[in-house]
Amino acid sequence: MKTRIVGLAVVFCFGSVLHAKSLDETIAFCDECHGKGGVSKESDVPTIAGFSSVAITDILNAYKNDSRSAVSSKFRAGDTSRPETSMKDISKKLTAEEIKKLASHYSAKSFVPVKQPFDAAKAASGAKIHKTQCFKCHENGGSSKDDDVGILAGQWSPYLRTAIQNFRSGKRQTDQKMFDLIKKLSDSEIDALVHYWASQQ
Repeated sequence: MKTRIVGLAVVFCFGSVLHAKSLDETIAFCDECHGKGGVSKESDVPTIAGFSSVAITDILNAYKNDSRSAVSSKFRAGDTSRPETSMKDISKKLTAEEIKKLASHYSAKSFVPVKQPFDAAKAASGAKIHKTQCFKCHENGGSSKDDDVGILAGQWSPYLRTAIQNFRSGKRQTDQKMFDLIKKLSDSEIDALVHYWASQQ
C-alpha cells in the first residue's frame, strides 16, 4: 500500500527565478503556501513539517519527472497578486542539491497536528479500518514519518479527502495495491478513516 497520500499534492510556492535565491529565501517562498516552518494554516494545503527527507524528495522528484499530476495554486501569503503556479513548474526549476536541502530542512521540523473537528464515533470506526487496511504502510495510526510516505494523522481533512478522491478517479497515480484498496473502500469507510486521522490531535 505504498502511497504518497499526504504528499499527494504538496504545493510549495517559490518565485520565478529559483536559482537566483538563497536557500533561506526559497524556504520563505515555500512557507508562503505551507505556513511558517511547513505547518499549514490552509485546509487544502498539507503540512509538510516532519515528513521524512525521503518522502519530500520522492514527492518533489515525482513532480519534476511528470509522474505526478499537479494543480495550479495561488500564493497564500506575501505578494498574492503573483500568477498562480504549480508543483510541476516549481519542481522542474529545482536542482538535485536544492531538493536535498529542502528535504533536510523540513524533515528536521516537528509535525504539528491540525486542531479540527471530527466525529468520535466515525473516528472509532476509522481506527479499526486503518488497523486492518492501512497499517502496513502507515504505522502508528498514520503518524510515523519513518514510513517515508508522508503523515496522515493530524493532517488537514479537506486535503486528505481531495487526495483520496484523486486516487480513486485515477487523477493521481499510485501503485496497484493502493489503487485497488482505495477502490474497494466504500465512501463511508473513507469518511471514517478521515475522521480517525483528524482525531489524532
